Amino acid sequence: MDKILEAVVMSSYPNNVKQGLVRRVIEAAKQPMDSEQCWSMLELSTKLYLTGDTKYKREIGKEVLEVYGHYHPEEFEEFFNVRFLLSLLQEGYGPLGKRSHYVLDYIQLGLQFILESPSANSIFSLLRIEVLRKVCERPSPKQCAKISKLLTQHPQCIPTGKHQVLFCQQLIRCIGQFQCVSEGEEDIMEFLEQVNKVSGLLQRIWRTQTSAILPSLKELFTIISSTEEQEAPSNALASVVQFVPLELMDGVIRNLTNDDSITDVQMMTAIGRMIDWVSWPLGKNIDKWIIALLKGLAAVKKFSILIEVTLSKIEKVFSKLLHPIVREGALSVLQYMLLSFQHSHEAFHLLLPHIPRLVASLKKEDSNSATSSLEQLAELIHCMFFRFSGFPDLYEPVLEAVKALPIPNEDRIKHLLGQNAWTSQKNELACFYPRLASKSETGKIGLINLGNTCYMNSIIQSLFMASDFRHSVLNLTEGNSQPLMTKLQWLFAFLEHSQRPAISPESFLSASWPPWFTPGAQQDCSEYLKYLLDRLHEEEKTGKRIYQKLKESSLMSQAVEHHYLNKTLIEKMFGGKMMTKIRCLKCLNVSSREEAFTDLSLAFPPPDRHVRGSTSVLPVEEIGPQFIEPPENPSQLPGSPWTQRKAPMAGDPPASPMPVETLGFQEPGEAAHPLSGDAAGVDAVKDPLSAFGEQACAPKDSRSVPDLINYFLSPERLTAENKYHCEKCASLQDAEKVAELTEGPHYLILTLLRFSFDPRTMKRKKILDNVSIPVVLKLPVLVAPEETEEVCWHGKDRADPGSGFMSVLYDLCSVVVHSGISSESGHYYCYSRECTDTVPQGQPRDRAPKQASDKQLDFEIQWYLFNDTRVSFSSFESVSNVTSFFPKDTAYVLFYRQRPGRQSCLLHEALAEAGRLHGEPSLHKDLMEAISKDNILYLQEQEKEARNRAAYISALPKSPLWWRDFDRDKDDDSSSGGCSPAAGGGGSGSFHGLVF
Repeated sequence: MDKILEAVVMSSYPNNVKQGLVRRVIEAAKQPMDSEQCWSMLELSTKLYLTGDTKYKREIGKEVLEVYGHYHPEEFEEFFNVRFLLSLLQEGYGPLGKRSHYVLDYIQLGLQFILESPSANSIFSLLRIEVLRKVCERPSPKQCAKISKLLTQHPQCIPTGKHQVLFCQQLIRCIGQFQCVSEGEEDIMEFLEQVNKVSGLLQRIWRTQTSAILPSLKELFTIISSTEEQEAPSNALASVVQFVPLELMDGVIRNLTNDDSITDVQMMTAIGRMIDWVSWPLGKNIDKWIIALLKGLAAVKKFSILIEVTLSKIEKVFSKLLHPIVREGALSVLQYMLLSFQHSHEAFHLLLPHIPRLVASLKKEDSNSATSSLEQLAELIHCMFFRFSGFPDLYEPVLEAVKALPIPNEDRIKHLLGQNAWTSQKNELACFYPRLASKSETGKIGLINLGNTCYMNSIIQSLFMASDFRHSVLNLTEGNSQPLMTKLQWLFAFLEHSQRPAISPESFLSASWPPWFTPGAQQDCSEYLKYLLDRLHEEEKTGKRIYQKLKESSLMSQAVEHHYLNKTLIEKMFGGKMMTKIRCLKCLNVSSREEAFTDLSLAFPPPDRHVRGSTSVLPVEEIGPQFIEPPENPSQLPGSPWTQRKAPMAGDPPASPMPVETLGFQEPGEAAHPLSGDAAGVDAVKDPLSAFGEQACAPKDSRSVPDLINYFLSPERLTAENKYHCEKCASLQDAEKVAELTEGPHYLILTLLRFSFDPRTMKRKKILDNVSIPVVLKLPVLVAPEETEEVCWHGKDRADPGSGFMSVLYDLCSVVVHSGISSESGHYYCYSRECTDTVPQGQPRDRAPKQASDKQLDFEIQWYLFNDTRVSFSSFESVSNVTSFFPKDTAYVLFYRQRPGRQSCLLHEALAEAGRLHGEPSLHKDLMEAISKDNILYLQEQEKEARNRAAYISALPKSPLWWRDFDRDKDDDSSSGGCSPAAGGGGSGSFHGLVF
């Protein structure tokens, strides 16, 4: 019968004819027959099953085997013996070089017919040994899946005891070497199915034998932490982790992170490879294990590992959000990585270029998964904006991309940030920040944040960018008996000459720190600035005079020396004078008091005082005071606010004192006097740059800096509980109080009083109103009558005849921005530029500089953005628009520099003369040596760090380039249906990139 069957199978008859003949043979086999005939048929069917070159032949072999196993059990058991199986497993079947791949399938087929036979136990024992040996030989994924299928169907064949643990470990080793060689979707699906069968077997073993779990996990960690293997282990290992019971997680993570035998390089390699597992499409709980290990490393303060791994892997994790099948797990890991990385903006900033494209892709996908992910991503982005404010230029494209998505409230943001931080002790991360490889491309140097010290950093950078002040500080002589000024000199010198990308102001902080400030808490930068300037002023008053050297070198004339020698540097640079006059409304007596100031604190007008029109010049009729009858006192100075004013009659227009203005830029060749003719009005602005100026103008209902100054200078009525005690009347009387500037400072500091106390909440709240900032400011300064005819033509405005006021021009130098809604929290950063005189060399000093060069300079001078350690190029447009994009980022402290004019000409001339003679400030020997030594030390540190970093990086697992996913997503509609990443499916290319 075997000959007949073989002849039929090998014949050239059509399959339907063969099938009829085979049916007859099989039916005949169900009848009793001798053992020899059975043996021959079993040999033939075995041959057909194992070596048949077509699926049809193998199917016939299988069918015959099943018939003989069912109807001739004794002969089948005799044929399917231990020796035959051992030969199959060890030697294989078929010609050399063409051994059959179906041995395991054949054994699985035959086992079902000998389960009750006496030889069953012997066969099970043999298979327990042989499957272990097979696994140790690292079979292919297909063969491994066949072993798993065999053992799943016949668990009696699973190794036991110590062999079982070894079998699990070796099986994990096999999975670690699995690779899918094809990019076809069908092949990938087959590969995933094979991996699931193998990992499913592990799950079955662990369920019945929990003692095998920990040794298996130890082997898994050994594989993924190995730094010796040339090729990274397969991501298929992710399929193993999903079956580990979550109740074991805490113990496993605790043991790993506290194991001293595991080196940092091994741990970093392991966690890096685990993070790669987010791309495994069918894993469950993988994100939970990754996050648990990251938290475990944070708990034992392995911050260097966390930083390296986060920065090297976060972009790859982010790219997986394109793929719906792994999106949920990838988003969980991304959220933890970003929310925990709070000591530096580096991780978040790595993602900034990719966020708009991802958001666009998710919007295009328009699925529930994409919508949910967009909302979570937007929440995450706003948390990062809150934590790392001060980068408006970088954040604008991202803000534009997510502007239509929900914005979390501040309590939610604080909850997320507080819940996920690596540590509550900020100083524990100080040594890891900043991670800056080189100096900023701007050439400027940043300042390290020492724990909520951005308020100080912003002020120091603003003072440093005040070039006249900086040069004066750097020119200080050695042994000047001014310890705080000396520390400032050292800090400025390092900011000027250090090779470091950022330096630590720790020494200056400890010396200049107000004693009532709470360490580590956010402070008011304006309060710090006032304290600092006052300290420097008082220190110099009791020490040497800083202009002593100028006196000795006879750089100053006797008149100039007499005028300035009694002033401290702070007075010369930041000091102005203001006359406060109070007039009794009964007797019309006026009392006056002149006071010095270093900054003007500008309150916001009440809400009912709106600006009319769209210009930034506040209409005089709206800001002007209620004028009263002047006193019949001939001794009053011309220019006093009451000498030219009268009480308005009904219907009379109010008088027009000189307002604070923004300056319109003129065409080259136009009149150089802004107050002559219509030049003082905004309507006269007709130059090509006026369009740019309009961008800085406030919207109709917003405020401007001139509005606030005009409000500051407008008369205040003292009535009711605030009545004035008039000495002449010897009683409390209604009065009017007015402030007038009598001397404009060289650097005008304006503080916008944004923080007010709210009695309902018992907290200081912030006024978030947008305030437009003019790049050039025209400030009215009251001058004595004998001075009105003395004009020093250096770019200032001449006094109006008989007015007693002179317009002084100021150029914007720095803007300190507060980001947040409370003075006790938030972040400070600043925009700055260097404003210098524009007198060309060789131009006579008695002539005014050309106005054209001045106004060109306003826009040509480069702006910089200082945000702690980061310094970047910026623009006045960014300064003007920052609050429009980021409502909580508002200008707080402004620095203006006075253009050379009547009041300042002596100081400008002295500074210019000193600059021409000496050039750049020359530092004293000790300071130059300290800078030189620190630069050498920095280079040595860089060399050492480069070696250490190279060791870390070489240990990181090699993986495909993360940006492949983004490069494929070009909004290309050529792909059809759901095969594009954005559509939620997975074409052959994208799917393969996803798994691997």
